[in-house]
Amino acid sequence: MFACVTLRSLTACILLLVAVGAAANSREDCEREFSPRSGQDGKDVIWVPTQEDLVMAMLRAANVTAKDFVVDLGSGDGRIPIAAAKHFGARALGIEYNPKMVKLAQCYVRAEGLSQKVTIKQGDIFEEDFSDATVVTMYLLSELNMRLRPTILKMRPGTRVVSNSFKMGEWSPDEHIEVDGGYTRAYLWIVPAQVEGTWSFRQERGEKSFDLRIQQDFQEIAATMLDNEDDLTVSEARLRGADIELTLLDRERRPRVLKGTVEGDTIRLTGDIGGKVRTFVGRRT
Repeated sequence: MFACVTLRSLTACILLLVAVGAAANSREDCEREFSPRSGQDGKDVIWVPTQEDLVMAMLRAANVTAKDFVVDLGSGDGRIPIAAAKHFGARALGIEYNPKMVKLAQCYVRAEGLSQKVTIKQGDIFEEDFSDATVVTMYLLSELNMRLRPTILKMRPGTRVVSNSFKMGEWSPDEHIEVDGGYTRAYLWIVPAQVEGTWSFRQERGEKSFDLRIQQDFQEIAATMLDNEDDLTVSEARLRGADIELTLLDRERRPRVLKGTVEGDTIRLTGDIGGKVRTFVGRRT
């Protein structure tokens, strides 16, 4: 127990009691105050909460860690941002259009003691900037996913995107997520680097070189060798986020694997060519 004996200390005590009272709110208190109801109207969709086991499966599939910044688009009662912070240690932001749902989610955040990790804001997901997210989650409709797709594809390569139930047109998911024996599903995409074009590679601290053309359809790529002195051909090309891998065949059809990363108009590849480990730097021409 503490005593408030002066006007200044009385004011401080009142503020402290208010803060303690706010922090002491339970989830039940939040529900009594805001009366959440599945099926409530939103801006573009009704609110249907994602079931808790799927929330966890989505965040695990995205490999969320304490280093991540998770943004949930159309966050409803805030369960995904809260779970990302509570169970994975991530920073999280929920963007929700319905002001009443925003207040409910903010109440839940306070009840969980996660105000330092989780922010819930009222906003339009088509107008808010979420480009600094490392993980994006959503439970929208296919047509809304398609409206968001151009924005998502411009995000940093390697950004993980998880959608409950709905896909993004012809952009095939990198992974299917299932719970309840497959009755409930979500989908994971990894934002791919943009590698379409003609590339000229030169060996670091060496004289070898090759040129190739890369064709791209989202994360699916195909590469064709244009010019090289060792008669190499490309048998396989893979892209996952900013990570790229090329399998080359030499004259005897022996595979040579080059692995590396994409950074804008530069690709660095390292692998065994001609019995030696070599690094090549490619520039888009």
